[in-house]
Amino acid sequence: MSFPEENKIYTYADYLTWPENERWEIIDGVAYMQSAPKWQHQSISSELHRQISNYLLNKLCRVFAAPFDVCLIEHNENDDDISNIVQPDIVIVCDETKLRKTGYFGVPDLIIEISSPSTAKLDRVLKFNRYEKAGVQEYWIVDPDGKYVNVFTLQENKRYGRPESYTEEDIVQLSIFPDFTVDLIPVFGGYE
Repeated sequence: MSFPEENKIYTYADYLTWPENERWEIIDGVAYMQSAPKWQHQSISSELHRQISNYLLNKLCRVFAAPFDVCLIEHNENDDDISNIVQPDIVIVCDETKLRKTGYFGVPDLIIEISSPSTAKLDRVLKFNRYEKAGVQEYWIVDPDGKYVNVFTLQENKRYGRPESYTEEDIVQLSIFPDFTVDLIPVFGGYE
């Protein structure tokens, strides 16, 4: 069993050797250990997952909550050579052929990250850039403290445009499912 060291590029093959009881992500070959989320984070995640799961019932797409590996493939890499493995808080995938091993190997249709002070840089910079480059169609950053959501949608130029911002009393229209909305009142109403 090996543990991550600084100044080394890590891959999925390395990731598989790390302790299963620890949450790690690899972004551009750099390993990041994830801390346990707070209960407010879990409350938000549960409600988002519930609303999305209810909508997706009997549909082709599926929703997963962390811990769930998303291996972002670049340039037709072999699985063992993938250097971007993330565990988004919520992920929607519509191509079940890419579900294998420990998660999803490809580009999800939607990713939601519930940000905290300890994950803000990852969520707002490193993951933002990685998800945009990979082609994730819709990316949400949820702020539990401020009770707001920024939704980024991939534009024709393959870049995220200016975010749509929503507060705790809004309803969010998903771009990937035009007939579905998420009500933020119960998302943020489960805690004070």
